[in-house]
Amino acid sequence: MAQKPEEVQVRPGAEADLAPLTDLYNHYVRETAVTFDTAVFTPEQRRPWLRSHPEDGPHRLLVAWTGDAIAGYATSGPFRPKPAYATSVEASVYLAPHAVGRGIGTLLYDALFAALAEERVHRAFAGIALPNEASVRLHERFGFRRIGEFTEAGWKFGRYWDVRWYEKRLGPGHGHPSG
Repeated sequence: MAQKPEEVQVRPGAEADLAPLTDLYNHYVRETAVTFDTAVFTPEQRRPWLRSHPEDGPHRLLVAWTGDAIAGYATSGPFRPKPAYATSVEASVYLAPHAVGRGIGTLLYDALFAALAEERVHRAFAGIALPNEASVRLHERFGFRRIGEFTEAGWKFGRYWDVRWYEKRLGPGHGHPSG
């Protein structure tokens, strides 16, 4: 008998997700150069990050769960802190190790960009520490185009890492915030 695929639930992040989200992110801090954070976080240290992603607006946090396990999350956050960047976001996806290669990153980005379609967001940017072919493929599949590379931009695990930057134009009508 064929095994039924496990259902994936994608929803906005909530306070109850804080500990599993922190554990998932800390995996990437400890084990990879995907993030340039070098020290793990406590849930309390990550709480301001969680709260900076409301259920509406341009800065979102969407969480994927399979059964009782977190499978990953996608975010759109501020690209840069200066006011003129308000219509730009930085997008990212983090997957739990058990969820890699199962289409969950695609589900998360589908949901994230559907939510952003209702917001006044003009561009999404993504920085990918190299090498990371899976992330490059995901972003290109979603219409991100390569715009440049910062060489030796971050020092982690005893070496320098390059970061390739991508941008995605978002839908029509996403112009100036007052328009």
